[in-house]
Amino acid sequence: MYMQSLFSVGHRAATLALALCATPVQSETRLVMAEEPGCIWCTRWNAQIAPIYPKTREGKVAPLRRVDITQPLPDDLAFARIVTFTPTFILTVDGTEVSRLEGYPGEDFFWGLLEQMLNTQEFKFALKHVQ
Repeated sequence: MYMQSLFSVGHRAATLALALCATPVQSETRLVMAEEPGCIWCTRWNAQIAPIYPKTREGKVAPLRRVDITQPLPDDLAFARIVTFTPTFILTVDGTEVSRLEGYPGEDFFWGLLEQMLNTQEFKFALKHVQ
């Protein structure tokens, strides 16, 4: 009976440990828009996309964060290289760049290019499960 209790406790502990390991760690995904004052393409994006972006599946999976390239980069962001064009859209996970779109190609092409940026297994899963 004592051995059976030990096995039962050990089995439950192992099951709990496996469940904790299998639980996905929540990471913060963001679409960072690097912009600067006077950027006409930023203004166009703001008029065409900004009002609807937070309401889309993409906006829910990767909420927008804005940075001004004339200011120092916030400490919690790490880009693969310097931003030279505005707007530049940088997909980040936990502050680290994973993909980039330089420039704004217009409303018709933006969504398809953003979809390509999000076209990894992790993001596909998230997009599929967001209303």
